[in-house]
Amino acid sequence: MEKIKIEYIYLFLLSILPISIILGPSVSLLNILLLAIFFLINLKFIKINLQDKQILYLLLIIYIYLIFNSFISIDYKEGIFRNLGFVRFIILFLAVNFFFHTSEISNKSFNVWSIVILLVVFDSFVEFISGQNLLGYGDELYTNRIVSFFKDEPIVGAYLLGFKFIIIGYLFEKFYKHNLKLKIVLFLILFILVGCILITGERSNGIKAIIGLSIFLFLNNKISSKIKISIFLFSLIFTGLIITNSSYLKIRYGQQLFTLLLDDDQREKFFDGGNIYLRLYKSGFAVFKDHPLFGVGNKNYRVITTKNIKKKINDDYLLNTHPHQIYIEFLSEHGLVGTIILLSIFFYLIFKNLKTIILSRNSIQLGCFTYLILNFMPILPSGSFFNDFSSTLFWINLSIMYACNKKTNIFSK
Repeated sequence: MEKIKIEYIYLFLLSILPISIILGPSVSLLNILLLAIFFLINLKFIKINLQDKQILYLLLIIYIYLIFNSFISIDYKEGIFRNLGFVRFIILFLAVNFFFHTSEISNKSFNVWSIVILLVVFDSFVEFISGQNLLGYGDELYTNRIVSFFKDEPIVGAYLLGFKFIIIGYLFEKFYKHNLKLKIVLFLILFILVGCILITGERSNGIKAIIGLSIFLFLNNKISSKIKISIFLFSLIFTGLIITNSSYLKIRYGQQLFTLLLDDDQREKFFDGGNIYLRLYKSGFAVFKDHPLFGVGNKNYRVITTKNIKKKINDDYLLNTHPHQIYIEFLSEHGLVGTIILLSIFFYLIFKNLKTIILSRNSIQLGCFTYLILNFMPILPSGSFFNDFSSTLFWINLSIMYACNKKTNIFSK
């Protein structure tokens, strides 16, 4: 194959990733599979030299562990396809690193990503103001939550968070050294992205967006201390204005919290199992205590809690798809052994190049790093780590964090 044709195939498949996620898990899966297959076919025509083999070995250890996890699961049929399918993310990681290593046009994919994300942001604000998005979708199930192009799933906040820091990092790389007007536009986009995640009503992702902004600003050497403080303070004011000007958001972010802090009855009810997330956390921890070493198996929390309805196993078990907190999910489905394996490898992969990330002043890489550590925030609710949606966002960020810097790209010396 001609080099230019190969480059543009990679560019196209990578550029449409955000669109494929919006279109649904099947389309997203197909997109990643095409990238993986194209990369594997490409190996026949192009000689590649993998410099950092340790990373590949660690990813393979995760894959081998997940296969093992299937065999010790309560119901192996539940998690076997998810575990076997994990190999696509390993190949995605390799393919993205290879594309950025060999191509001069890899960053062009971020132009398409920026347009898609800003369109979703505009659509979300339209729905927030009018009650319906550009396609006529509106939340009828979750009461005022923004769904945007996701139609009936309130996950647009998580989606925007997954791409927010990549896009901000890219725009910083491209425009921050330019004139004052472009800097103002850049900061305005930053505030709008944070504000859009807040108006979705996804409290956990709203909090993560603010925390992530603080991390991104604190570690970004391109921004002076005065500007960092100004951006942070303005963000707090901007956040306050958004919340106080919406009766729904005041209840969602403010009233429920203050009632909890000030009302003894509400506080007692909250900590006595009145809050759904605390009940899920308690349930997940109960599953872990009953299966402490290896857990019940990936995607098997729902299996054990369903069985609990028919045959009472534990009064603390609560039926749901997962415990809605990453550490409790790991403990309940992977036990102490699996949790140590997974967290040790993930933390190593994320923090391995922290010094390089800071010193290199690569804002795209810093943005990916920021998102990745937000995934492991304690206490805050989270989506299921290994489901298609969450996994895709995680591995896109991890892949680009390594790929976009020649000092960390696994194919570079």
